[in-house]
Amino acid sequence: MSSSPNNDQSAKRYIAHPGVRIGHVHLKVSNLERSIEFYSAILGLQIMQRMGDSAAFLSAGGYHHHIGLNTWESLGGDPPPSGTTGLYHTAIVYPTRPELAATLRRVLAAKIPLEGAADHGVKLYWDRPRDFWPHDVKGSLAMYTRRLDLESLMSEPPPVPAPSTGPLDL
Repeated sequence: MSSSPNNDQSAKRYIAHPGVRIGHVHLKVSNLERSIEFYSAILGLQIMQRMGDSAAFLSAGGYHHHIGLNTWESLGGDPPPSGTTGLYHTAIVYPTRPELAATLRRVLAAKIPLEGAADHGVKLYWDRPRDFWPHDVKGSLAMYTRRLDLESLMSEPPPVPAPSTGPLDL
């Protein structure tokens, strides 16, 4: 009887370096302008490069791109039918809870419907410090999905603006 790599407890497995991270997500979209409007005007990502009317690359903080958008195979396409495989969600992490609250306010002001607001598993989120992550009695990570208290989030004060890194006007 041969053992599968998924259930062979004796096999030594490679563990990725802790510095490994997801660099970007590239999405096939049906309408490039609408997608750019959402990611740029609502979420505040900067357009780093645009390839005519077929692709755009957006980021925060000057990275080459966190989100790639293209219509190369999807222009005018329908959303995938329910029950098919594909991307479940992409999560964008905001550095503070007030930054997340400010983004939520822009989403609501733009009348973009929320499909879900959870304490885990949402597309926009703020990470609690590691010391506050949930763990089970054995000390293993114990993530969950609970209703997000939107009123509490909306009561956050506006974020403190980031310091300018550009030239000073005198």
